[in-house]
Amino acid sequence: MDAATVIARLDEARAADVRARDRICDETAAELLAAGTPPAFEVRSADLRLDPYFMCADRYWRQRFLQRPTAATAIECARWMADHVTVDSWGVVAEQWALGNGFLNRGAVESADQLAAVVDGAGTGTETERIAFFVTLFHAGKLRANFCFEELHAFLGFSPTSVAAGSLRNEPVFVALQSFAAFGSRTLTVAHAAELLEKVWSASGRTRHTVDICLNGLAFAAPFPGQGELLRRYADEAVQAHPGDHMFHARLATGLHLCGEHDAALENIDTALALLAASPTASLGVLQDQYLTKRDAIQEGRLRALRDAEQQRRWEQQAAANAQLERSLHTSSVRAVEVVAVFTAAIAFAVGSLQVTLTGKLPLSDRLWLLAAQGAGLALFALLIVGGTWLITRSHHQRDRGTV
Repeated sequence: MDAATVIARLDEARAADVRARDRICDETAAELLAAGTPPAFEVRSADLRLDPYFMCADRYWRQRFLQRPTAATAIECARWMADHVTVDSWGVVAEQWALGNGFLNRGAVESADQLAAVVDGAGTGTETERIAFFVTLFHAGKLRANFCFEELHAFLGFSPTSVAAGSLRNEPVFVALQSFAAFGSRTLTVAHAAELLEKVWSASGRTRHTVDICLNGLAFAAPFPGQGELLRRYADEAVQAHPGDHMFHARLATGLHLCGEHDAALENIDTALALLAASPTASLGVLQDQYLTKRDAIQEGRLRALRDAEQQRRWEQQAAANAQLERSLHTSSVRAVEVVAVFTAAIAFAVGSLQVTLTGKLPLSDRLWLLAAQGAGLALFALLIVGGTWLITRSHHQRDRGTV
């Protein structure tokens, strides 16, 4: 297929509907692949929805990587990009293809020595830095997809391939990968990872892939205090900036889930599933399974939280009932002591009054005074018993009221 025919078909696809555009791009990429001819047109964007030139090139190189998922293919792709991708679009296209194809081919991980040997033969100069950068992103995409945090940290920091990327190591996407590795590492500190994250987040050249890597690192980090709040905050910013991005809604759902906000998390994961269904991503099946698994986890967490809340409510009710019963028993005991004191005084008065009344030769007036004195003494005794009991138990009553 000659270049003019390809361009004519892709121009036709630009005016077609979504399904027709996808079909034309798929067919064109397949014919180029079968003919062994790389695309000869120019790529000016990384729009997988509306730009048929990028869509066709994306499908072509995706199949090339699937057929041979090695650094050698990455170098061929990087060299093709140097000639056919505009300067303004090179960075975002490189991130899309290197990281995306690394994810799709995560089962074919090459050694650092194999990568270095391939990159060493790529030449020198600015083009070599870009080639090394692309290969680094491709291999890092595999390690990231496999959650090999320690290997990724070592590869980005010390491998000859990474070092060959030169000044491009300062790109936000590169630092984001370092942050991802640091968050998942069991040897690096959270403070170091958070510092890298903040550096990336405030960078002016931050791309959508950079944001995704940052949130990915927070979501799969080794657990640390405040992880959920941090992920929720950054993911919420990402959703505000990219409201139609399914991945960011999924990350926000994860953050909300970690914070215990299950209803909001469920709403966001449902939004992510709906957006994913309309997305042109090549890994729809894999992501859909991940989102459904996360949805099940959120549902389970929500039900567990409801059960825990109900159990807590029952415990509080039982504790209140126990406290009320204890107070009732205590009050009954105090009242019993008071009744016994009064009853004892009454019996003593009755017995004493009988003795005074029935025996002795005292005049009536003296006997009445004696009975009055005896009654007053016994009444004072009863009052002392009742008052002492009240003083002893008053502090206990106050503590009980304070705990209700």
